[in-house]
Amino acid sequence: MQLNSLQLSHVLNVWPVARLASLDPMGHPHQVPVVFVCVDSLIYSPIDGKRKRGGTLQRVRNVAANASVSILLDHYAADWQQLWWLRVDAAADTVSAADGSFERVVAALQSKYPQYNTTAMFSSAPTLLRFRPLRHAAWSAQPIDWGSL
Repeated sequence: MQLNSLQLSHVLNVWPVARLASLDPMGHPHQVPVVFVCVDSLIYSPIDGKRKRGGTLQRVRNVAANASVSILLDHYAADWQQLWWLRVDAAADTVSAADGSFERVVAALQSKYPQYNTTAMFSSAPTLLRFRPLRHAAWSAQPIDWGSL
């Protein structure tokens, strides 16, 4: 199923978490949960100040080696009639503070996630992953009003 641009934008604006799937240089899949915002039809996810193992994150290394990623938003419920998912396949890259839209993206992240009032937005050099959607697919167990999520 395809969502129209307004439905897709709405879901991306209100849903709090997604799973980012990328491929490591050996072609092995790597998935991590991410927070994100959609600004000007692009999706952004920060490399934020939550505790990390250190060094360059695997997702950043993967994107540098292979820009093809997939972002999955989903809703699970014990009542399987309420299940749905939305997958956005995208081309990814990294963006630094020098990018012209950087401040707008940071403001959108702070607005969507009040947790950034007490958690550092960035772990070191301000960096965002940027995703350019190429296609999307969606599924729901029952007809769903995507604009009301």
